[in-house]
Amino acid sequence: MEFDIFHEIAMPPFLERTESHAYADALTEIELADQLGFRCAWLVEHHFMRQYSHCSKPELVLAALSQRTQHIRLGMGIVPAPYHHPVHVAESIATLDILSGGRVEVGLGRGFSPDEYKAFDVNMADSRSLTAEMLEILRASFACKPVTFHGAHHRLDHVDILPHPLQTPHPPLWSAAVSPDSFAWVAQQGLGMLVGPFKPWLMTKHDIKNYLGAWNGATPPRIGMAVSMLCLPDGKRARQLAKQSLAWFYRELYKTALPVLEKLYPGYEHLRELGRFREAMKLGINLTLLENFGMAVVGTPAECIEQLRKFEASGVTHILCAIGAGAVKTEVVQESLRCIAAEVMPAFRQE
Repeated sequence: MEFDIFHEIAMPPFLERTESHAYADALTEIELADQLGFRCAWLVEHHFMRQYSHCSKPELVLAALSQRTQHIRLGMGIVPAPYHHPVHVAESIATLDILSGGRVEVGLGRGFSPDEYKAFDVNMADSRSLTAEMLEILRASFACKPVTFHGAHHRLDHVDILPHPLQTPHPPLWSAAVSPDSFAWVAQQGLGMLVGPFKPWLMTKHDIKNYLGAWNGATPPRIGMAVSMLCLPDGKRARQLAKQSLAWFYRELYKTALPVLEKLYPGYEHLRELGRFREAMKLGINLTLLENFGMAVVGTPAECIEQLRKFEASGVTHILCAIGAGAVKTEVVQESLRCIAAEVMPAFRQE
């Protein structure tokens, strides 16, 4: 199992930092992750989510990182396809791949925020077809010849999309998946799957099973799972620091995500797990609740290794570590990154 890192560039009020400081912290942390041997740094794209995420132009941050790092791969995680024209995205991917020396990974998704869809004047009902068209156009652009495409949303006639990415046949492609029927589609398209941190582990485990059941690719399936994590030599200190940061993160996330999830899962057999989680949340989001539902990994290296084993056993190939859910001071993030690299990652590499 590989170890990646995951950034949303959060602005929790209790950290009392400016946007400039938040960006500087993220760049420094990813530079350190590069030196420590983490595989990939993933940045989200969110809009209009004050405090929760100020990362609205991740490709610009990744471009800066391409000049400040040497080995770590740079993940677009994810590009919300309905908000963008596929040609612009193809050009950004190729440019970033050139600047980074062929280190880009591309995640596509449909987005989940009604506010974003409204602001960008996109009908949420078109999200699936818009995403499918973008994927087809991106794949055509990677062939390094003019693209002709006639779809329901986009029409291209012999369009020469430039530049071309360095990686051949193209940068690795992933897709976020949230709704139950998305997982089979991602597998049928031969894409890596990105999941979390929206749902309790039992629901995610079921989704992973559906993805693996639909996989018929020539290469092994790739499953990346984002998880809030804080690993420190002193497990008691890790838990104390994680209490505030993880509770804040999930409160902010579920302001938007829970109503959307419930609409996506009207007849889903594991909706009862989401319902059980929501009932428990009425008592207040806390670290114990998140751990019981498999949504946080916190403690000593030995404790974190034990918690991570269940993800590995279910087929997760990449852990996307959201250190402290982006809501602890950068000194703590850096300490945790060093601890994971020294004590946790070797336990999985030995296999």
